[in-house]
Amino acid sequence: MPIYRVLEPELGRIHMREWRRRLLGTIGLLLVTLAVCAIGLVALDSSGQPLSAKLFRGMWNALNLVTTLGDLTGLDQREKVFMMATMVAFLVIGGYAVSSLTGIFSSDAVMAFRENRKMERKLDRLANHVIVIGFGALGRLVAGRLHEAGEQVVVIDRADDLAAQASNLGFLVVQGDAGVDEAVLDNARIEQARALVVTTEDPDRKLSLTLMAHSRNPNLKIAVTGANSPRGALLQRAGASEVVVMDELIAGALVDRLGKGGQG
Repeated sequence: MPIYRVLEPELGRIHMREWRRRLLGTIGLLLVTLAVCAIGLVALDSSGQPLSAKLFRGMWNALNLVTTLGDLTGLDQREKVFMMATMVAFLVIGGYAVSSLTGIFSSDAVMAFRENRKMERKLDRLANHVIVIGFGALGRLVAGRLHEAGEQVVVIDRADDLAAQASNLGFLVVQGDAGVDEAVLDNARIEQARALVVTTEDPDRKLSLTLMAHSRNPNLKIAVTGANSPRGALLQRAGASEVVVMDELIAGALVDRLGKGGQG
């Protein structure tokens, strides 16, 4: 599954513009060389034919040179020498085009740009999906459970390795720092989402993510973990719909286990 990398598009666009500029420059250079070839053949033509016939013959042989089609044996010695020089020029231009254009087109920035274009089409079709921020141990478990329940899941993570893991598992991935760059949430289609799960460990990032998400989509259901009750209350005021206080959850689970053991 491709990854939408928020930090790459501008650099990729710059490289694509440079690739187009070099492509047009190469095409222009080839056309100029073709014209020079045709004009040179006309100048060297001593057949005594009318100028229009010489122009046609010159252009015909020039195109034969480029396409490697046709018969060039009718040329005299001078014309053959000129054609050999033109062949060398075309080979030099062709080699430059292959090395220059292929190098840019296969660069990491351009590959990311092309990957982003594919992902944009997938992301544009999203609606009522669930966004999971963070693909650590908890985020991976949450995303997996949601997927098993039939939910469309979009994973957000800023780390290369975690974004790649989510992509390899088949999740739609937006790579970037959602707590800093609002474009990350925009590209995850936060306004069309129905729910958000924040699994990052940094309490300040949890708060900023909750505030940003709630401001972009007030109807969004936001589930987030809180370190303690005061922090949980702060997250709820920031817009969280559900705050899971980890200490209380663990304590409740332990007590339940003890209760079940006593009953047995």
